[in-house]
Amino acid sequence: MTDKQPIATADAPAAIGTYSQAIRAGDTVYLSGQIPLDPATMELVADSIEAQVRQVFDNLAAVARAAGGDLERIVKLTVYLTDLDNFATVNEVMAEYFNEPYPARAAIGIAALPRSAAVEVDAILVT
Repeated sequence: MTDKQPIATADAPAAIGTYSQAIRAGDTVYLSGQIPLDPATMELVADSIEAQVRQVFDNLAAVARAAGGDLERIVKLTVYLTDLDNFATVNEVMAEYFNEPYPARAAIGIAALPRSAAVEVDAILVT
């Protein structure tokens, strides 16, 4: 098995459980799900769904940088939404953070997320 290396940064929210912000295994980095927590306060950004989605992508970008990459190196995203009516907002905001070809993606409607967040996104990045 490939050695795994944890990735951590103070520029993204600290883990609130038994997980790492990301794990590198060879050239692949698995980014844990990010909810819209402000890393400075660890409080949920609750202004709007758009603000929550932006914070999630900002958090993922910070972890990607800590891994020596950026959002352009993300090959797969999984989006979790407590209300699938917010899917259009995710697409609008995502278009500001990613360029074509966009990463592969799945979107899943779920009942609840930690801290009552409306969105969570995890990712796979290749360095």
